[in-house]
Amino acid sequence: MKTLDVQIIETVIVVFAYIVSYFITKITINNFLKNTQLQRGRRKIMIKAFNLIFLLAAVLLIGAIWGLKQNQIALFASTILTALGIAFFAQWSLLSNITSSIILFFNHPLKIGDTIEILDKEYSFEGEITDLTYFFLHLKLKNGKIITIPNSLLLQKSIAITQNK
Repeated sequence: MKTLDVQIIETVIVVFAYIVSYFITKITINNFLKNTQLQRGRRKIMIKAFNLIFLLAAVLLIGAIWGLKQNQIALFASTILTALGIAFFAQWSLLSNITSSIILFFNHPLKIGDTIEILDKEYSFEGEITDLTYFFLHLKLKNGKIITIPNSLLLQKSIAITQNK
């Protein structure tokens, strides 16, 4: 077999393994956490996080298959880690919103379906949380409009939470 044929077969195997891990992760997390107190929205976020990790691993493996050297992969990984490190200190960057979503998920009592009021001296507003993504919180106002709020802003403002059951 030619080297190119082997690389194509290995790439197909990695892509297939990623797809299989995607579905296994989704099924496993949903089945495992159905009986816990975690809401569906939090399970959804956990599935996204695991699949992001699997995607990064698949990209690294495919890069190695196609000839990236270890020092190039290490440079790529260190660049990603540096960017994440900067995100912990950056106030308004997109990376800080991803970091904020992780903090909100694990350490904040916000849940999808809760009604919150963001207390701001100039413009306060209230609505129901419909989704929490890596970058934004989606808030449905009483008039039916949906607004998006950057996750980093939620860590900076005071919030009153009414937990809906």
